[in-house]
Amino acid sequence: MNDVRNFEVDPAGFHYDPRVRATMARFVTDGGDPLAFEAAAAVRTAHRAVERMRSHGSEGRGLSAGALDVLIRLDGEERGLSIGELARAAGVSSRNVTGLVDTLERDGLVRRVPDEADRRSVLAEITPAGRAWLDAFRKPTQAAMRAMFRGFTPEELVVFRDLCLRLADNQIRLSAHLRQNGQRDDH
Repeated sequence: MNDVRNFEVDPAGFHYDPRVRATMARFVTDGGDPLAFEAAAAVRTAHRAVERMRSHGSEGRGLSAGALDVLIRLDGEERGLSIGELARAAGVSSRNVTGLVDTLERDGLVRRVPDEADRRSVLAEITPAGRAWLDAFRKPTQAAMRAMFRGFTPEELVVFRDLCLRLADNQIRLSAHLRQNGQRDDH
């Protein structure tokens, strides 16, 4: 996908996408304010930008972004994590994580070990080669994140993080409400 920058700055100094603004103004037919729709589109645009950067970095080193996430989660664990724990942490299916762990294990970055607390269970744990891979990946990733957030003050980053997580929290509450009322929440 080509990265095309079509953003403008309004008189108050805030960025916006004029194409999205026009589209959302047509979409909101009840005379309401399309600002929430513009904000949602901006969140999607920002998400895609961050994910493209992450994918570029990890895939350029032979891992998918999903495998990178698993490796990072395992890096901070002393005893490893079960497939179910990894799936819950990532918000994906156990089947998806099993495939990622299979790939990481094949590449020597992760190994499966028996769970000492539950002999029926197996844990995935990072190998020394996995830690070395992450160490080599860390510095370029930090440089990329600094570049992605260039021009943001620490205070703006705190607000940005807060706004994103509040949005996610609202979605979780809305999904619970919809489930409680027997409605689908896949909007």
